[in-house]
Amino acid sequence: MCGIDNLKLDMKSLPEGESAVAVSLGNDFFSALEDSEITQGDVRVDVSIRKTVHFSDVTFHAIGTVEIPCDRCLDPMEQPIDAMQHLTVKFGSEYSEDDDLITITEEAPVLDLSWLVYEAIILSLPVKHVHAPGKCNRAMIQLLSEHSATRSDDTAEELQEIDPRWSALQELKQRFN
Repeated sequence: MCGIDNLKLDMKSLPEGESAVAVSLGNDFFSALEDSEITQGDVRVDVSIRKTVHFSDVTFHAIGTVEIPCDRCLDPMEQPIDAMQHLTVKFGSEYSEDDDLITITEEAPVLDLSWLVYEAIILSLPVKHVHAPGKCNRAMIQLLSEHSATRSDDTAEELQEIDPRWSALQELKQRFN
């Protein structure tokens, strides 16, 4: 497994034409990133580079699993990921990033893909991170139900006292719990 340094490409030393790099990212990579919501992972990143005289096309594909906290019970859960990104890299007078165009200088020709790979992995995660039904920590789910605004032991009378304008929201809440 590797840390961040394995995703640094010296674009000046690469030969013209096609090149490929394969890197396995593990726990070292995710722990090296500050404030990462991913705690562990096993991800393979395949990088393909097509270098010409004027620019380089860089494509990477990250596939594997990462461990993130469940939004409901906060226990770790495995999440499969599959992320792909295409970049165009060219040499210029100063470093800049503009969407999928990165300009690097001749004096600093190293392209650091580590943060770009991490961002692609994060963006490939679903918005809601929740265990499969029945897999959440039972003790935490019990605490959540005890401290939620509408408890499961509410009587039918108490539910009828709710303002009718909020009944649609109540129905949605019950459907997703």
